[in-house]
Amino acid sequence: MNGGFAYCSGRLGPSGGGAPSGPWKLRDPTLHARLILTVAAVSLLIVSASQSLAASNFANAASQTQLASTNPADAKEPLPANDGDSVGAVVNSDVVTDYELRQRVALYASTSGVQLTPQITRKIRAQILDQLVAEHLQIQEAKRKNLSISSPEIDKAIDRIVTDNHLTLPQLKDMLVRNGVAFGTLRSQIAAQILWQKVVEDEFQDRISISDADIDAELARLSEGKNKPHFLVAEIFLAVDTPDQDAKVLKNVQDLEGQLLAGAPFQVIARQFSQSPSAASGGDIGWIYDGQLAPELNAVLEKMSAGAVSQPVRSTGGYYIMALRERQEASNAKLPDPAQDLPKGPVDSLPLARLLLPLGQKPSQQIVESAMKVGTQISQHLSACAQIPKIQAQIRGSVYQNLGEMKLKDLSEQMQAELAKTQPGQATAPFLDAAGLEVIMRCDKALPKLQAYHMPSRKEIEEQLFDQQVTAFARRYMRDLRRQADVEIR
Repeated sequence: MNGGFAYCSGRLGPSGGGAPSGPWKLRDPTLHARLILTVAAVSLLIVSASQSLAASNFANAASQTQLASTNPADAKEPLPANDGDSVGAVVNSDVVTDYELRQRVALYASTSGVQLTPQITRKIRAQILDQLVAEHLQIQEAKRKNLSISSPEIDKAIDRIVTDNHLTLPQLKDMLVRNGVAFGTLRSQIAAQILWQKVVEDEFQDRISISDADIDAELARLSEGKNKPHFLVAEIFLAVDTPDQDAKVLKNVQDLEGQLLAGAPFQVIARQFSQSPSAASGGDIGWIYDGQLAPELNAVLEKMSAGAVSQPVRSTGGYYIMALRERQEASNAKLPDPAQDLPKGPVDSLPLARLLLPLGQKPSQQIVESAMKVGTQISQHLSACAQIPKIQAQIRGSVYQNLGEMKLKDLSEQMQAELAKTQPGQATAPFLDAAGLEVIMRCDKALPKLQAYHMPSRKEIEEQLFDQQVTAFARRYMRDLRRQADVEIR
């Protein structure tokens, strides 16, 4: 069973370790910590706020609700490494073993929510091998700079993972071992990430400077665009460093598009594979206004609706896949009231979908409370009926039903009462009935969220400019490391 965790590049603040001390030429000392948030561009295990969150937490509670197997035979023991293990790649003087690659593929498979077919697995292996090559280059650069990482630093990062996601360390380890992943595989990824943070900080700490004049100029530029639509955008970026790489990179980005179409959360893929430092925040690049991006990217955004994901787009530096999370209209726009589009008078029928979590006969109070917590998380993170079968597939024993257009009079009084509290496109709060714990989702079109643009504060502008500088420095740094490296793929 897929545990449902999202396989991501996390962002570690100072609590995650990784930042050597030293003077910073920054107006605000908090930007020192922000560097750590910006440059992280390799993988961590963290739960995304999506259907994966609900499914994984339900899996953790499954031993109590009796819906998931707790048979130790279900666990997959990590395949042991051995001296005769084949070589996946040689990176300068370092070897990427096939065991290392298999473990990372297993970690991705167990945490991404993507069902891996043999064809997808082959593509994922190539992408993860490329990521491992990059990590080895980053670690080599850390050694060249005499930078190191301690075990407590890694422990702090793992503590943050389990704390942020309301897990325990044994639960995290159990999820990994059940999917054949050695715990050291996760620790190795975290170590590589923190080391790269240290490398970038050491290299650029004296080059990043945000002045009052910079902020004033950016505010003036944003003021010019305040009467234009604004877009909250996330990106997946794959770089094309030389023209002869174009076809290969295009194929890779099309493979990522295929994973998104197969149901992988955008944030997961961005954190795992995007080559922009925005990967650290799930690809989020924040708010931009109409005309701010390159013309080819802006033209795609203008045609997208909130929640949509673009096809691959060739632009400066490489290929992009963009996700439009939200949209704000011009600050001087007159916004219509979406409620005016609601049906007038009583509603006789609604398109519905159902997720049922059977609890068995006479469940204990503890089981009920655990199930209600899981149901609440599912309800809060559902945004479309299409997500429900994906959740059901990850929760052993659960039941999904596409109820279609249902007459409300044919539903129980309890279901009618819960649906009366919802808006179009929303899920009910979880409720108990004779069948178990129910979550009912309305499949009618959700009301658009229309809002006008508001100018950011000086602090927000400073952070945005800082991110842009770090992004440019770190991307160029990684490009140079790749160009200077002697890499042999076996």
